[in-house]
Amino acid sequence: MDQAPPPCVFLAMPSHIDKSFTDKKDIIEPNVEPTKSQVGDVESTSQPDDDDSASFTTSNLELWSFYLYYVGNNGLSGFNFGPSQFQNLLFLAGYDPVDPPFTTPCSANGCVLPYLGRVRDVNSIVLLTNGISFAIQAVVLLSIGAWADYGRWRPNITIFFTLIAVGVSFAWLGVDEPSKWRAGIALYILGLITYQCALTFWTAAFPGLARDLREVRDSASQARDNGKSSTEHADFESLSRNRISNVSFAICSLGEIVILAIMVGILKGLKSDESVENNTKAFSVLIAFSGGVWLLCAIPWFLFEKRRPGLALPPGSSLLTIGLKQTYIAFRECLRLKQTFLYLIFYFLMGDVLNTTVTVIATLQNSVVAYSTLQLTLLLIVGIVAQGLGIYLFWLVQKKFAISTKAMLSFNVVWILVLTIWGLIGIHTDKFGFKHVWEIWLYQAYYGLMVCPWYAYSQTMISEVSPLQQMFLFFALFSVVGKTSAFIGPFISSAIITAANNNDNMPFAFLFGLGVFSTIFLWIVDVPKSRVECQEFVRAEADRKAFD
Repeated sequence: MDQAPPPCVFLAMPSHIDKSFTDKKDIIEPNVEPTKSQVGDVESTSQPDDDDSASFTTSNLELWSFYLYYVGNNGLSGFNFGPSQFQNLLFLAGYDPVDPPFTTPCSANGCVLPYLGRVRDVNSIVLLTNGISFAIQAVVLLSIGAWADYGRWRPNITIFFTLIAVGVSFAWLGVDEPSKWRAGIALYILGLITYQCALTFWTAAFPGLARDLREVRDSASQARDNGKSSTEHADFESLSRNRISNVSFAICSLGEIVILAIMVGILKGLKSDESVENNTKAFSVLIAFSGGVWLLCAIPWFLFEKRRPGLALPPGSSLLTIGLKQTYIAFRECLRLKQTFLYLIFYFLMGDVLNTTVTVIATLQNSVVAYSTLQLTLLLIVGIVAQGLGIYLFWLVQKKFAISTKAMLSFNVVWILVLTIWGLIGIHTDKFGFKHVWEIWLYQAYYGLMVCPWYAYSQTMISEVSPLQQMFLFFALFSVVGKTSAFIGPFISSAIITAANNNDNMPFAFLFGLGVFSTIFLWIVDVPKSRVECQEFVRAEADRKAFD
């Protein structure tokens, strides 16, 4: 399946511990700079310079290496062309369900294969395998995701998953025939897992980079010296986090356009449009090329990232148990913060809606364009231009009018719901509902302009409703929740397609209803009230350690 470009998912927590602030009387914890809200102190992740922390000030070289890594880890191998090749192999290996098994190639009547104990529609197989992949990701990140928070493990883990992902990309060169579709299952699952894990541990550097920006440090110092109000500093730091998030997404989009333009030349050289065999081999070549670009773009980040020290393992914990323990504690603490918990519910549900919607549309898209590598590449170029423009325009509007993160996110969610309605219409008609090539082109532009900002604002919103000195706990919780929701939707959608006589649009009914329901929880989240709750939480925790 050809999905949208990868989300800029910032799932990390502050990693650098500033040991110069430990006075509980002022409720100052590591990574926390006191500010004032209407009713009391509110945390910030910034801290003024000292001899130790100044060495971790974010440099332009480090920041641009961070951006460049995302150009390489753009998802073209494991998230776009890998899944498309997988579905292509399934279609070529499958048969028309109207006739006896394996006697008639797939046609407009449908395409099925035996998979996991029963004959299934190809699109249902893709969704089911997608769900299996995300289920494995949830287990992996639940087990080792917390390692990003402790010691200096995170950069090494990023390197490990990056190298494995690149290896998987090159392995696709040996899987370019329909008879090898079972091997494609393994590469599809491995590609998604390693891509997501590399992305997760890379984004773990985000809070540290934002906190250690020179201008954010200066703002924190001014707030501490009463040179500016605490509210002004909190708003400035929030905008700085949004800037890094959105700029990284925009730069990734620009870099991806260049990569895709080169791919068009590769496809012309391979004569991909002359035969099915050429087209299938071209898929594997594009995946391998994407892996090579990823490796080249990753090297500067591996070299120039400042290895900021993380947390020490709590007493009685080990690397084998800290993930489960951290998730349990984060959920327990979240239950004490009403607004945070409300957003957690929304994040779980809407994340599932969007992930599954994009996956379902991707399977429909591949069928509509007949798995053409050239067509899919051109569609990606349109989509990425649109997403870069969409992210940047959202950021400019927010900056100019000082719009809150919640308001921007709420506006964005409306367009996600429109996307599900679009697919819903196609349940009982072939005139609309991702059934025509022109719809696919329109979808790519629409998705980039109106939907992609979700990936930036949904993550930034986490920091708006969490106590920042325990941010690592709450980002870890949202990370696990995000991965958990990502596999539930595909499983349900696969079952819906099978039960609906292989009607590939039927999952949109479920997705629209779930999306509307989830939006209720976002609307009732009160960010100012959340800050008060977080402040009261901090005071209550001043003499208590969460891991005790």
